[in-house]
Amino acid sequence: MSEHQVEVEPVTVRPAPAVRPEAYDAPTRAALAHIDRQAVQDVRDNRPKNTQDSYEQDWATWSRFCAETGVPLLAVTSGTLVMFVEWLWTQPGWRKGTLAAPSTIDRRITGTVVTARTDHELTLEEGVARLARNRLKQLVKEMEQDGEQRGRGQAPPLLVDHLIKISAAMPDNLMGIRDRSIVLTHFSVAGREHEIAATRVRDYADDPGGLLVDLRVSKVSPRTDPITFASRPSICPVRAWHAWRDASGIANQPNSPAYRRLHNRWHTPMEAGLSPEAIGDVITRAGQRAGIEIRFTGHSPRRGLATASRLKGHDRIVIAKQGGWAPGSKVLDDYLEVVDQWEDNALIGVM
Repeated sequence: MSEHQVEVEPVTVRPAPAVRPEAYDAPTRAALAHIDRQAVQDVRDNRPKNTQDSYEQDWATWSRFCAETGVPLLAVTSGTLVMFVEWLWTQPGWRKGTLAAPSTIDRRITGTVVTARTDHELTLEEGVARLARNRLKQLVKEMEQDGEQRGRGQAPPLLVDHLIKISAAMPDNLMGIRDRSIVLTHFSVAGREHEIAATRVRDYADDPGGLLVDLRVSKVSPRTDPITFASRPSICPVRAWHAWRDASGIANQPNSPAYRRLHNRWHTPMEAGLSPEAIGDVITRAGQRAGIEIRFTGHSPRRGLATASRLKGHDRIVIAKQGGWAPGSKVLDDYLEVVDQWEDNALIGVM
């Protein structure tokens, strides 16, 4: 060490003693409360629109239940949720003359609990809905024993053989070109109706392998799906998109809805895009036009891709990624089980 250098003792930084939450001063508590409120607001504002709409409907139904039964609006407890389930069980379903479906009731429970926590800042016990769901299971079991049926059940899968018939039956006009593209794209991305309706022209990018579709609006999370060229030109989603894009004149309108309404008389493209419900109507109408006796819904292409892909031996992870299913999705498991029960059957090779 030179005569000009001074040896400095290392400084040890000691952490400040941890302060218990109950000892926080008023400004700290106020700041933390603001952070919590902001986090709740951010989560709420970034929910997909269809999820927001569903939760609003669920809370409106809970509000009606409270008004009819005298339960206080913010009394979301294990017991009142059981009462809610039993009340919902007697309510009419979506179709005249039917009663509420179990899946609808289950969603009402979820929407009510989530809204109570986020919008009304209620601190609910963990597993507050467990008893209500157990009661729902009991009611479903009783329903099945009595031979009663509720709801529409699972959507029938729209498969490749159906696509061939649907494509062949499409009218040779702009509506036919559009609807063919909708059906084939819907199937290829295993899309939800709102995902297809929300796409813009800019979300379809040409690639040497086919087409990259950017599904920005999704119930679970955004994803980009690769769509490959099909071996049959008549049901090739890439060719169908190019045909619609070019025939409709939207190629140079990147912010335009990918699928637009057509004028009732002239069948020319209008400014407005199709709603999710209209996308579903296109699927249903396409099957009817082709003379297929199965009544397809807007969920049929989604289930159809999962079914067809599994039949070709594709792994669950690959299928889930293409369709944007959440990890561990029970709905996807149910779709795949229908296929697997024949491929992995205890009787194979036995009899």
